[in-house]
Amino acid sequence: MKKIFFLVACLFTLAAYSQKRKTENIIIVTLDGMRWQEIFGGVDSVILNNPEYTHEREGIKSFLWSDDVSERRKKLFPFLWNTIGSHGQLYGNRNNGNLVDVANPYRFSYPGYNEIFTGYPDTAVNSNDKIPNKNENVLEFINKQKTYKNKVAAFSTWDVSPYFLNKWRSGVYVNADKDSIQFGSLQSKLINDIQLLSMKPNGERLDIITFIAAREYFKQQKPKVLYISFDETDEYAHQGKYDYYLGAAHAEDGMIGDIWNLAQSLPEYKDKTTLIITTDHGRGDKIKSEWRDHGKKIEDASQIWLAVIGPDTTPLGEIKTPGQLYQKQYAATIAALLGFDFKPAQPVGEKIPGILK
Repeated sequence: MKKIFFLVACLFTLAAYSQKRKTENIIIVTLDGMRWQEIFGGVDSVILNNPEYTHEREGIKSFLWSDDVSERRKKLFPFLWNTIGSHGQLYGNRNNGNLVDVANPYRFSYPGYNEIFTGYPDTAVNSNDKIPNKNENVLEFINKQKTYKNKVAAFSTWDVSPYFLNKWRSGVYVNADKDSIQFGSLQSKLINDIQLLSMKPNGERLDIITFIAAREYFKQQKPKVLYISFDETDEYAHQGKYDYYLGAAHAEDGMIGDIWNLAQSLPEYKDKTTLIITTDHGRGDKIKSEWRDHGKKIEDASQIWLAVIGPDTTPLGEIKTPGQLYQKQYAATIAALLGFDFKPAQPVGEKIPGILK
């Protein structure tokens, strides 16, 4: 009898959540290799004042510097702190003991993206090679659901994205690197022309082109789940160009604000959409030259962050209470926001309860 009562209680709880849940759409954005130190502290004065890494020191200082840390981080990430800081949640300020980490031991891109979307820090995923991911990802899972079929899309600057999302098996539309867009509109033709003719300083299309293509798709195709993957923060950090790294981060914050404002202007998305922003891995910190790098040998590269805003997320702002979250929890959380229970063949991390009211 107790077991029956418990089962009935669970069913009523799930039904109540399903009725109250308001999220019908998800937008996910990743800033590759973006450090938590800048997210919560703004411009790092030690790196800023090192001429080896910052050639445009005075320009960066006049544009993004403040002696007050709260103001400094708002200058670098105005959308993140003015909008999500007031109406969403931000995790990962280690100065407050609020920790977010990757669970995989490798601390670089493919293992990180695998962990984000499959919920499984698979030790067999140990390179950035273009190998189709054998693990089921949450976008693939959502794409199988009746009301979400062919309503899931990803736009990425990095040309390995089709592989970690395994677009061939998943059925998810993935537009990456130099892929053209075929929407049959004047806007899409213009985007294709700009992509073809513009400079590619890092060998891939610019993040702004990835974003404009994603935004045009968003307007025309009305996906219910959209993933946008930026790459320039990681590229410029590896090159030791701190001013470029900051410039890319600031620009990407603006792009995220643009897609969020667009969503809130459309009846299909307004007050029905949750936005999730994060990164695939962290970078070095303790030795300032290590800020350029990440990987298994860089201890601090496991340290990441997470930002969420949406109708089912209590607006708590920066989470200052000590705690520990892991990247492997994201996939189950994304599914839960849409009312689904992500239980693939591989083991996955538990959903993050604080993000769901």
